[in-house]
Formats: sequence, C-alpha cells, structure tokens
Amino acid sequence: MTSRKTILAALFAVSMSGFASAGLAADTVRIVTDPTFPPMEFSKDGKRTGFDIELTEALIKEMGKEASWTDIDFKGLIPAVLSGRADMAVSAIYITDARKQVVDFTDSYYAGGLVVLTRRDGPIKSLKDLDGKRVSVQVGTKSVGYLQEHYPKVQRVEVEKNEEMFNLVGVGRADAAVTGKPAAKLYAQSHPDLVVLDAQITTEEYGIAVDKRQPELVTDLNDALKRLKEKGTYQQIVDKWFEGGK
Repeated sequence: MTSRKTILAALFAVSMSGFASAGLAADTVRIVTDPTFPPMEFSKDGKRTGFDIELTEALIKEMGKEASWTDIDFKGLIPAVLSGRADMAVSAIYITDARKQVVDFTDSYYAGGLVVLTRRDGPIKSLKDLDGKRVSVQVGTKSVGYLQEHYPKVQRVEVEKNEEMFNLVGVGRADAAVTGKPAAKLYAQSHPDLVVLDAQITTEEYGIAVDKRQPELVTDLNDALKRLKEKGTYQQIVDKWFEGGK
C-alpha cells in the first residue's frame, strides 16, 4: 500500500513541475544562469547582460523560440536542469566528464580555462607559488575540485559569489583567486593592482547544459550555433565582448 509520505512527495514533485512551466508556451525555453560572472553574464542597470546572455538570446531567436530566464546560484544550475525546473543552464559552465554523466552538453561555444588572479606586488609569480597560499574559489565551480586534486597544499577559501572571491584578493584576505579566464581578465583591467598570471592552470571548453530528456534541444542549439557562425553573428558577439576573442 502506498504510504501517505510517498503520495505527498509525488504531489509535491508534480506541483513543482507545474510551477516551473505554468504560463509558458510550448516554444518557450526555460534557462537558468548565475549573472555574477562578467563578462559572461552579469546584471547592469537592473538588466541581465554579457556574452553568454547575448549569444543565448541569439540562439533561441534563431530557433524561433522565446527565452524565459531565472537567476540562481551557480551550484544550483545543474540541479535545476536535473529536476526539470529548467530546460538548460548557461553560465560559463565547463564541459566535464562528471557533468556529462548527468546532463547533455551542446558543442563548445567558447574556449576558456582556469587562471590565477593575484596582487601585482604579491608573492605569487608562477603556478608553483600557489602551494601554502590562501586561494579563494567559488563554491560549485571546477576550481574547487581541481585545487583539491592538483594543489592539495593550497588553503582554499570557498565563497558563494564570484564578486566576493575577487574582493578577498583585493583586501588581502586571500593571496589569489582561481577562476575562469574571461572574468579574471575583465576584473584585472579595472583593478591595476591585480594581475592574471600568463600561465593558465587549465584550458577548458564552455557548453550549454541541457536536460538529457531533451536531446532534440541539443540538436536545435547546435544547428543554430552553426548558422550564427555562418552568418557572422557569432563572431560579432565574440568581438563585442572579448575584443576579437583575445
């Protein structure tokens, strides 16, 4: 006999599913992002913007659909897709073997990688100088696991928000931050006392994470990306946000 707890759990799941899709047309794609990672995604004047946002809007338009965005913390992006509360997640997400076990990914839409942001006059001049130092990282990102495995002597300072991670370096509470190259480069441009080391820790590919139950969405996104590249739209967006991709 089905227990009352089981029935309530099932009803809760159905209600959550209904809440996520209520009022949305069939041609609407539900997207989650963490808009705290400029220039990839961030908020400006109360509006969501950035490379990922503009490219995704172009992809969805190319597909003849509408985008419905929801902002959540980075660590909740994949769970939102897994639970069916979102169709896809776009937020400078690296394509990794671990993530591919639970979600599907589109073709890579941009190459990035983990880098070190540190004080220009600080003690860290190369990657080997990270050992024993305080390094800030954002919870839920690849930086955490990578440092655990490859730099076990690092004193990790784990924070929820990207901005907090950078601020700790600026005020001296962390010796460095390990994060994605685009955001680190942009932050260093407006903070001349900080610098990004030339040597990258990793080279990674960014992809859009999609619900495994929607393989057709992956196909449609990949086809749309190809068409945007053929039209020159993709390169225009890259040039706008990365100065020619450099």
